[in-house]
Amino acid sequence: MGRLLLLLASILTLSSLDTPAMTIAGTTPDLSEMRLVQKLNCNNPQTQPAINECTKLSAQNADKKLNQVYQQLQSTLERSRKQKLIAAQLAWIKFRDTNCEFERSRYEGGTIASSIYFSCLANITKLRTQQLQEYLKPDP
Repeated sequence: MGRLLLLLASILTLSSLDTPAMTIAGTTPDLSEMRLVQKLNCNNPQTQPAINECTKLSAQNADKKLNQVYQQLQSTLERSRKQKLIAAQLAWIKFRDTNCEFERSRYEGGTIASSIYFSCLANITKLRTQQLQEYLKPDP
C-alpha cells in the first residue's frame, strides 16, 4: 500500500509540473512531429531530416509560385478558356501527385523517401509554372 501511495504521489507531482509532455522510457518520439531547433541551412543540409525539410520547403515555394502564375493567367482568359485551364490544371495535379508517389515508392520505408517525393513535386511544379508563363506571353 505504501508503494502505491508513493507511486501516486510521484505521478501527481510530475503531472503538476509545467512540462508540456512526459516521455515514458523505452518509447521513441514521433520524428515527423519534431521541428529542427537549429536554423535550417538549405544551401548545405547536413542530415537526412534537414534534407527532407529543405525539399519540402522547396516544393512549397514552387507551389506558391505556380499558384501566382496560375491566378495571373486565369485573370487574362475568357470564361470558356478559363474552364479548360481549370480542367487541365486539375488533371495535371492528379498526374503530378501520382507520378511523385510512384517515384517515392522505390524508396518506401527509407528515410530518403520523403525527400524524393518533395524533390519530384518541386521539379514538376517548376516545369508546369514555366508552361503557364508561356501562355502569358503575347502571340507573335
